[in-house]
Amino acid sequence: MSLDFTGKTVIVTGSGGGLGRSHALEFARRGANVVVNDLGGSVDGSGGSSEAADAVVKTITDNGGKAISNGSSVTDDKGVATMVEQTLSEFGRIDVLVNNAGVLR
Repeated sequence: MSLDFTGKTVIVTGSGGGLGRSHALEFARRGANVVVNDLGGSVDGSGGSSEAADAVVKTITDNGGKAISNGSSVTDDKGVATMVEQTLSEFGRIDVLVNNAGVLR
């Protein structure tokens, strides 16, 4: 059985690396538009860079998929609102949300 996500839009939080990255790449492989959300900080919560999310987006787009990066914190109401607005502006819909982001301490 093959699941087809063509035309669907998926937000994957914490998808700059690890399982989130794998989820984002698999949804893209199955045709989904993907929002790669990641703070890009260290495990201790310091720093912050879009580099990891941008690399996942590049992998997806280099393979013919559609993806955008987002660096909003899922712990911040305004950040989440921005992520939703960015997703709707780019893709017009949200079909799936994968809550994969972890807590940085």
